[in-house]
Amino acid sequence: MKLFVTGISTDVGKTIASAIIVEALEADYWKPIQAGDVDNSDSHKIKLLVSNDKTVIHPNSYLLNTPASPHLAAEIDGVIIDLEKIIAPETNNHLVIEGAGGVFVPVNDSDCVIDLIQPDYKVIVVSRHYLGSINHTLLTIESLLNRKITIGGIIFSGEENKSTESIILKKTGVKCIGRIEQEPYFDQNVIKEYADLFRDKLLNL
Repeated sequence: MKLFVTGISTDVGKTIASAIIVEALEADYWKPIQAGDVDNSDSHKIKLLVSNDKTVIHPNSYLLNTPASPHLAAEIDGVIIDLEKIIAPETNNHLVIEGAGGVFVPVNDSDCVIDLIQPDYKVIVVSRHYLGSINHTLLTIESLLNRKITIGGIIFSGEENKSTESIILKKTGVKCIGRIEQEPYFDQNVIKEYADLFRDKLLNL
């Protein structure tokens, strides 16, 4: 199973959600495009957060120096992101793929993050409540459905807002994998607790 984790915006909790999914499935992890935080990248964070001994963290296809939209970070680095050079690593294990920002974050002049999603991927949408997040979540899901991309489910992240979560689930019919609370910190133990909670729903995707 290949699960692509995307967010409704930036800083909504994609990497924490990815760590939980990786731990739950003892899956491999791959972030195709990393922009900025080269020495403390999302791959580094995943390595610190998971505790199983089966996960392999695969190298980025593009590791860019500037914390910016991938198309701009690539331009600053003097490279052009070519989707044909972004090839999923071969593995016999489950694979968790983490996107960059939301689905319409540009990676070059013609392609966006949504164009990285292959037909055999199932998408997990990470949604976090803020003013406008219902709109962003519904737009994200509708965009994926318009491209006939399979949505595995949604994970809510951060402080609970029952009204927001309820209307999103009613309007989309998307399965809720679970919610990640606004924890004071995340370490291997916290990630493992969530992994145990989410495992059955993830295995049934």
